[in-house]
Formats: sequence, structure tokens, C-alpha cells
Amino acid sequence: MSSARQFLVALVSLALTPGWAGAQTPVANRLTLEDFLNAESPRDFFRGGGPQISPDGKQIAYSRWWIDKMSDRWKQSIWLVNADGTKNRWLVDAGGHQWSPDGTRLAFVKQGEPSGAQIFVRYMDAEGAVTQVTRLENGPGNVTWSPDGKWLAFTAMVPEKSKWSTTIPGKPAGASWAPEPKVVDRLQYRSDWAGYVDGGWTQVFVVPAGGGTPTQLTDGPWNHGQLAWSRDGGEILFSTLRVPKAEYEWRESEIYAVNVRSKVIRQLTTRKGPDFGPVVSPDGRMVAYLGYDWTDDTYITNKLYVMGIDGSNPRQIDGSLDRSPENVSWAADGSGVYYVAQDRGQSQLFFAAATGGEPRRLTNGDHMLTALSAAPTGTAAAVLYTTTSPGDVVTFDLKTPAPRRVTDLHSDVLAGKRLGTVEEIWYPSVGGLRVQGWVVKPPDFDPAKKYPLMLSIHGGPHGMYTSTLTYMWWEWQIYAGMGYVVLFTNPRGSSGYGSAFGNEIKNAYPGKDYDDLMAGVDTVINRGYIDSRNLFVYGCSGGGVLTAWVVGHTDRFAAASSECPVINWMSFVGTTDGPGWYRNFAKLPWEDPSEHLRRSPLMYVGNVKTPTMLLTPEGDLRTPMPQTEEYYMALKMRQVPTVMVRLQDEWHAYFNRPSNFLHTISFREKWFQTYKNGEKPLP
Repeated sequence: MSSARQFLVALVSLALTPGWAGAQTPVANRLTLEDFLNAESPRDFFRGGGPQISPDGKQIAYSRWWIDKMSDRWKQSIWLVNADGTKNRWLVDAGGHQWSPDGTRLAFVKQGEPSGAQIFVRYMDAEGAVTQVTRLENGPGNVTWSPDGKWLAFTAMVPEKSKWSTTIPGKPAGASWAPEPKVVDRLQYRSDWAGYVDGGWTQVFVVPAGGGTPTQLTDGPWNHGQLAWSRDGGEILFSTLRVPKAEYEWRESEIYAVNVRSKVIRQLTTRKGPDFGPVVSPDGRMVAYLGYDWTDDTYITNKLYVMGIDGSNPRQIDGSLDRSPENVSWAADGSGVYYVAQDRGQSQLFFAAATGGEPRRLTNGDHMLTALSAAPTGTAAAVLYTTTSPGDVVTFDLKTPAPRRVTDLHSDVLAGKRLGTVEEIWYPSVGGLRVQGWVVKPPDFDPAKKYPLMLSIHGGPHGMYTSTLTYMWWEWQIYAGMGYVVLFTNPRGSSGYGSAFGNEIKNAYPGKDYDDLMAGVDTVINRGYIDSRNLFVYGCSGGGVLTAWVVGHTDRFAAASSECPVINWMSFVGTTDGPGWYRNFAKLPWEDPSEHLRRSPLMYVGNVKTPTMLLTPEGDLRTPMPQTEEYYMALKMRQVPTVMVRLQDEWHAYFNRPSNFLHTISFREKWFQTYKNGEKPLP
């Protein structure tokens, strides 16, 4: 039997049998790994995006992501649904969709001629004619309609030839030599999920909406993005930093405007700190945008501002809320802006008046409301995640929002399935800090029984777990179906709780956040239904860092899985995909390496007794494979049970190939099963 077929047989076996001895409920009633292959989503799990409501508020174009089992890929299609939930239908296999201002056309991006991603426009009448608008060498981004619907603005990379090249002699005619060397001379030269990003600079273009030759509006050694048209169509606003050696300016950006006819660029913001995300008011007189005053804090929430279209009178309008706004959209009358923001394990809708003051929170409930799209009519669309549904498109009136589902992407997969219940907890930690977390209990949970506990640690470290988190929803429910209690928490440093809470780990990560995690474990154990002999811990990225830190500071866990971790800060800061991590330490490593060493899990490997699996993608540029290899060799030298799993064709984490999600869940569970109850490892 081939190795691939053996794995598939093992995978099916795992999906069809309880993962924990003693599970009583028939497996047919539980969510399994195989069910995940039928998952759908109205939003990209990793890169975002969301529904777009038509200008008259009557139709919603949304992305429908699904798994192609034959190619092992997530595929994207654009679907159209009426705002009342009727007539839900497929439109085209594409993405990046945007309605024209009059609602008669839909722009989108898909593969075209001669090759690669291109902009198309579809007429939304009965004929449905489609025009390919561009024929670009490099794919478009930030596609945005002009107010009169005659033009499309977009960004695209303009190649730049390296000045470093040589001509070498001696190549015989017809000889096959190695490709030319790759020469790198930028500070930021690669990015996870993209690869090398130093082949040129992202510039702003316009093209006639009916097709034609794009006109380049910006140039220079800067990347331009986040486009917004002025209401008269004369200018396009964007965010960048057009100064010499901009890549060395940490946390700095400004908002500019380029004249579409003359290509003259003017600068609208000037303060020290980032300014980005411009959104022009309906009357064209004001611009809403995000940013904050410069700080060296490791975490700071974005603030919401407005200014005149000429850059005058900039002022903050979101009061003391201290939550980062997303999806900013002006009210039709220009009185203020609607936006969504993460808040204590949820994401809610807010309204901030243009005149300032405290924002109004407009929604409540244990949910994630995100990807807001608002029509001038006051009707909006968004994506809503709940504990029982991993994402659907909803609509509501902005003034009195009561989200109503207009899609039903999961009832077929979840039909007849008994899900684990999700319980919110708050508990005290060191220094009296209160920490939020959640417990997922197995279906048919019996508090008189003892269950194994999985502690799941989020990444970032400035991230935020929610009870409804998309990819993790599947992960936790599958584990609950196997018979585990899953605990996930938001220790200090997490986003969604304000700047002070997030900055609790400044120059101290990992550290007190470890104490927060252990306090959460103790809280759940004290409830009496956890088998304290069978505690397991895992996490990816920042969660992988903390997992390695956990096993270096306690041996209370039966087994651990440290995934895409940072193990040695000294070697990490110069090999990750950007220079920003140098800023997370009080001093540079060549000035004083003591802090980098003190905060590195590698320095505590001598304490590790816990069987620890390591899992990292081969193509990870965020927490590169050598970090995992360092820890693997150290554990091997100490003869601590370990294995190194190297995911293939994958970037950071395990979201690129659906099979890698299944591999990750399966390898974790097998590792934990191997070392449950302190049993000896399998031969």
C-alpha cells in the first residue's frame, strides 16, 4: 500500500472512531475531520474580504469559499443574493468584487489574458455581458470605482531591475547553466504568503471602466495602497510614506492625494505616527482615517480621525473607547461613521459622530460581526460568526441593527451533528488582572466524569481568540467531538481589551502571559471535571512560542505540540520576514543580547520533560523552519520524546492547503494519544 493511501486510510479511521477512550456518543453525531472537507466560508479564512452590498441596498455580492478535494485548494466564487435572502445564486468564479456607484456593473478579479489576475467588469442586467478591462503583467489590487463610474483605480507592482548584475564569460553555445543569482538589497525583501516582494514597487493606476490602457499616477521607491477617490473624481487618496529610506521609518505612514490629470501629489497628514485607510465623506469635504501618535509600545490600538479634504483640522472622534476600528463607512448624511471593532472576545458595530464624543455601541451578543459593507440607503451587509455557525452573510439597518442571515452555508454539514457547548469564563491572574477565556465541552457532557483537557494558545502575540473564531471553530469542535474539553483564553498582550492590556507584555513576552494561561488551567481543573493526569497544550506562531515556554517551566502537561514557534530570539529577529521584531526588545541584540536570550524558550530546554511534538511548514517565512530545527535538535540531545513534522506546500500556520489542516489536527491527536495517562511511547 502506498504511503499516501496509508495516510488516507488512517485519516478516515481517525474520523470515524472516538479519539478518546470512553466516548459514549455515536460518532455519527459528532463533527469529524471529514466534515471539514465540506466546509464553506463567506470570507477568506486568512486574507479577509467580505460581502459587498449594492448601492440601492437590494442585492449582496459575496465570496463563497469552498474546498476542492481534487486539487486540495480553497476555491472562491462570487455569489449574488437578494437582501431579503431570496434568489441566492452563483455568479462567477472570481473575487475582489466591487459594485459600480450606480449599481449597474460589478468589477471583479480573475485569471485572464494573456495570463495572471486581471480586472473584469460585468453588466448586472439580464444579458450579463462581461468585459476584460486590463491585461497586466502583475496582478491588480485595491480596485476602486470612480464616483462617476467611468474609471477604475487600482494598484499594481511595477518591476524594478536590480543595479547589481554581472556578465560572466565562458558559457558554451547551447549549454544549460544555473539561473541568474537572486540579488537582495532591501530591508524588507520577502513576506509570508507572498514570497519575494522586492521585485519592484506598488504604484497607483487608473484605467477606463470599459477597458483600455492603464495610466500610472505614482512612481518612486514606495509601495502605495488603500485607495479612495475624491467625490469630484479629480484625486485619489492613498497611504504610504514618500520619504528617503522610508523602510527604516518604523510605524510611520501618511495620507496623500494624487491628481488624476496632472499626477501632482500633495500630502494631507504630517504627524509623527501612522496615518492610513482614508474614506471620503459623502459630500466630499471630510476624510475619515485611522492611526495613532507614535509610540514604542509593542501594542497600541488604532484611533479614528477625521480631517478636511485639504488635510486641515485633524481630530480624533472615537473618544476613550480604546478599540481598533475596522471597515469604516460614512453615514449617508455625513453625520459620522460606522465601523466594527473587536471587544473582549467579540466584534461589534459602533457609530462615531463626526463632531467627536464617545462612540455608540449598536450591537450586542456573543458573536463576531465583521466585513461591514454599507449602502447609501442605510442598509448594510456583514459576516456574522456565532458559536453554532462558522460564518454567514447578514443584513441589517444601520440605525437599528438586528442582523438577519441571508445565507445558510453550514446547515447541510451540521445537520444531525451534536456540537460541543461553549462556556465563557473570567478568572483572576497575577497582579489581580482578570482574564477572559472559553471552555468547549464535549457533546453530552457529564460533569460527574473526568475529561482530558487541551489548552489552545493563540498567536500574535497581539491576537484575540473568540468563541466564534472561523478556522479554530472547526478545530475545537472536532476535538470536543473526540472527547476533549478545550480551553482557550486571551492572556495579557491580547488585542480587544485596550492598549494597556495589550502592552502588558512589552519587553516581557513570554512571561506573565504564561501565568495567565496556567491560572486558566487551574480554574477549569478546580471545576472538578478534568482528568489532571491528562493535560495537553498546543499553539501555533505566538502560541507555539508559549507552548515551548510552558514545557520549559512546568511538567504538568502529559504532552505538547509546539507549532511554527520562535525558539531563539537571537536568530529569529534577523531571519523572519520583516525588521519589526527588532523593535520588540529594549536593545538590539548586538548591543545587549541578554534580553533576547532570557526570553528564548531554547534557554529553558534543560528543564523540559514533556513529550513535545514540533510542527512547522517548510515554506514558513514568518517563523522559519530553522527555529523548529533548533528546538528539535536540543530536545533530541536531551533525549526528550519529540518528533518534527514538516508541512509541505504551506506558508505560516496551516491554512493554504486544506489537507494540512487535517494533517495538523491528526498529528496533534495522535501525539496526545500516544502519551495520555503517562503511558510509554509506542515503539
